[in-house]
Amino acid sequence: MSKLQSDVLRESITQIVSDSREKKRNFTETIELQIGLKNYDPQKDKRFSGSVKLPHIPRPKMKVCMLGDAQHVEEAEKIGLDWMDVEGLKKMNKNKKLVKKLAKKYHAFLASEAIIKQIPRLLGPGLNKAGKFPTLVTHQESLESKVNETKAMVKFQLKKVLCMGVAVGNCGMEEKQIFQNVQLSVNFLVSLLKKNWQNLMKYMRLFSFQENLVVCIQLWNTRPGLEGSFKDN
Repeated sequence: MSKLQSDVLRESITQIVSDSREKKRNFTETIELQIGLKNYDPQKDKRFSGSVKLPHIPRPKMKVCMLGDAQHVEEAEKIGLDWMDVEGLKKMNKNKKLVKKLAKKYHAFLASEAIIKQIPRLLGPGLNKAGKFPTLVTHQESLESKVNETKAMVKFQLKKVLCMGVAVGNCGMEEKQIFQNVQLSVNFLVSLLKKNWQNLMKYMRLFSFQENLVVCIQLWNTRPGLEGSFKDN
């Protein structure tokens, strides 16, 4: 059962979106969710990792690259998707700096079945180390749908720090859509934790990257209400 306070969350989303619309920008601001964990020891406890597809794409301009065979390269060109073929990958010659630069250029990678098997041999471990090893795309799948699915995915992974952060929306979305994304993200994270809600800090934060507006939300208490908002320095 979700312990999120729906009214508080809706009020917080309204505050962020309203503030953004008052100061019109030439870009769409991303909204990120941050949640702290408690009673977890990254050195001793088993580290978890899980991804979930959100109902609405939080970052529509997320950069994705197709590492494809001839058919997928053709499909990528038709939908305006960046791509690299085997010859392009071979030219990198496992150069660590070039692979690192490639990993930084894109948020995610997709790969054809014939290509994905060759990634370690062609590029070395660079993409894997960056946490961006390509997702497989078959010829039975729509490439455009796979790109949208990739853009809608968020990943929670316990590393050395106890703070989880994922993009859950942008200020151009409907408030209802942002709410649905936040709700699913939090509930999914809770499902990964050994003691569920007991492993969450009492507060979570929503904030807009560009505006630096942070809204602090209490996950649960006896008197639902917005606990406070503040500007980051």
